[in-house]
Amino acid sequence: MASPFPGMDPYLEGEMWQEFHDTLSNEIRAQLLPRLQPKYVALLAKRYVIDRGAVGVLGLPPEQRVVYPDVHVVKIGEAAAVYTAVTPPTTELNSDMDEEVPILSLEIRDVAERRLVTAIEILSPVNKRGDGAREYLERRHQLLQTRTHLLEIDLVRCGGRIPLEGHYPIAPYYVYVSRFTNRPKTAVWAIQLRDKLPVVPVPLLPPDEDVPLDLQTAVTACFNLVGYERLLNYHELPPPPDFSEADAAWIAAQLAAFERQGQTE
Repeated sequence: MASPFPGMDPYLEGEMWQEFHDTLSNEIRAQLLPRLQPKYVALLAKRYVIDRGAVGVLGLPPEQRVVYPDVHVVKIGEAAAVYTAVTPPTTELNSDMDEEVPILSLEIRDVAERRLVTAIEILSPVNKRGDGAREYLERRHQLLQTRTHLLEIDLVRCGGRIPLEGHYPIAPYYVYVSRFTNRPKTAVWAIQLRDKLPVVPVPLLPPDEDVPLDLQTAVTACFNLVGYERLLNYHELPPPPDFSEADAAWIAAQLAAFERQGQTE
């Protein structure tokens, strides 16, 4: 079996996202490598982004904060103490902690000079919120000042979108291609929930022709390799943000058909 959905599986945006992100990066690279030879190569590049969660709500940056405990617990000698029963807490909640999130991207380089020709970014939730979003937009701005093509794949519904001028088509998923030969224009693929993922161009150095990247084939290969349909909890609601009533009904119908198919196999 594969995903219950013809295109992107919205359930991947939950706890399996990081694993899926890395697998998809490798599948895209495997698809592109034979199409790029012998002049170009696709390399994986890893960097780390600090996800600070809600840090900042107290008004001071983390390095300026000092925490003093309200009560010190001190052991004095070996004196015996008499304790009364400890009152249990009302609940346990998580504190906001910095998390170092690894991000894989792809670099298309020419073999002769190792020049960065095309950067391929698969956006993660950390790229679309807080400090992670600011870091990503700064990195994006720097790339746009160079003679490097930029291909961005946004299969994450949460968070903000790439800031572009003009009419932004409404969709849950997007792909963007910014050619250094055509800036400031950016080609946008708006992908609906019911759609298969598109085949998009990977631009190279002029006058070399683009090579195609079949995103649906790459995502399907991830499911075939790992079997995410066995790991995702389709009995729960998909990760936020909430879908419209029409999309929620369509998702329920897809999952019902998927379950019937599983019972007959």
